[in-house]
Amino acid sequence: MTTFGQELGAGAAGLAAGLINAVAGGGTLVSFPVLVALGVPSVHASITNTVSLCPGYLGGAYAQRKDLAATADRLKSLLVVAATGGLAGSVLLLFTPERFFRDLVPYLILGACLLFAAQPGLKKMQRRDAAAPPNRLLLGVSVFACALYGGFFGAGLGILLLAALGLALPDPLPRLNALKQALSLVINLLAGCFFVFSGKVEWQYVAVMSVTSLVGGNLGGRLVGRLNPIVLRYVVIVFGVAAAVKFFV
Repeated sequence: MTTFGQELGAGAAGLAAGLINAVAGGGTLVSFPVLVALGVPSVHASITNTVSLCPGYLGGAYAQRKDLAATADRLKSLLVVAATGGLAGSVLLLFTPERFFRDLVPYLILGACLLFAAQPGLKKMQRRDAAAPPNRLLLGVSVFACALYGGFFGAGLGILLLAALGLALPDPLPRLNALKQALSLVINLLAGCFFVFSGKVEWQYVAVMSVTSLVGGNLGGRLVGRLNPIVLRYVVIVFGVAAAVKFFV
C-alpha cells in the first residue's frame, strides 16, 4: 500500500519526465531514480516507468502534430522497425536478473548523462544538406538499435533517436523532434503492452504518473523553443549523476 506522499512524489516525477522528454529528452533520468527511491525494485521500476511515460509521449506528439503530419510518410516506414526493436528490448529486460540489472543501472545512467551532455555536439552533426536523399540503411539500423535500448531501459532514448534521425534525414529540427516523439511513443507503447502481462508493473504508481506525464508531455510540446534547453539539460545531468552515485553506494 502506497502513502499519499509516495504517490505525490511519483506524480511530480511523471510530470517532470513528461515535460523533459518533450523538450530535450532524458526524463527517465528523473522518474526512474525516484521510483527506486520510493522502494520499487530496479527491474520493476524500469518497467513501471516505461508504462507510465507512454501518455507523456502521446501528449508531446499531439502538441507537435503539425510538424508530425509533415513527416507522416517517414513515420509509416519506421513503425515496424521501432516496434520490433522496442519489443525485443522489453523481452531482454524481463530475462535480466534483478541483481545484475541493479548493478548495471548506474553505468546506464552515467552513459545517458554523458550522452545528454554531448547533445549540443550531436545536433551539429545533424546539419545535412536539405537536398541530400535519406540514408535508408543507416536510418533503419540506427532506429532499431535505439528502439532496442529504449525497450530495455530508455534513459536518453529521445537524444539517441534525435541524433540518429538527424544523421540520416535532411528534415528541419522541429520535424525531427516531432518524429522522435512519435517513435518514442511507439517504442514505449509496444514495450509497455508486453510488460502489462509480466506481473512487474506497479499499477498504483502508473495510475498517478500516466496522468501527470501526459500533462507534462503536452506542456513540454507547447514550450519547445521557449524553455532554456541549456539550463534544463544541466539540471537533468546533475540529477542523473546524483542518482548514479546513489546506486554505486
